[in-house]
Amino acid sequence: MKFKIDENLPVEAAKIFLKLGYDADTIFAEGLKGSSDEELINVCKKEDRILVTLDLDFSDVRVYPPGSVPGIIILRIADQSADSTLSVLNKVILAVNKENPAGKLWIVDEKRIRIRESE
Repeated sequence: MKFKIDENLPVEAAKIFLKLGYDADTIFAEGLKGSSDEELINVCKKEDRILVTLDLDFSDVRVYPPGSVPGIIILRIADQSADSTLSVLNKVILAVNKENPAGKLWIVDEKRIRIRESE
């Protein structure tokens, strides 16, 4: 699985995925900082990467319906400090090992993961 780590996440987030053998690129590393949502999702489609982000705009299933994009994982957490975000991402990676997020929308908070699939 391949992941694209959005610019609103700590750079260390990619290391969590890389450590477990997943392919993870960051928006910073690719020079995409400041890209529009549309540009970002098009890059994810082109590279077949699952987007990992804090940006709730990507949760709009009318714009980004599950199955139309490689996958989106949105962290919807109250405390968006680096430590809290990385802690939640460690839980996400455990879930990724059990269920493939490809083509799905995952909304992740501190207590659960809600999954939307294509209809």
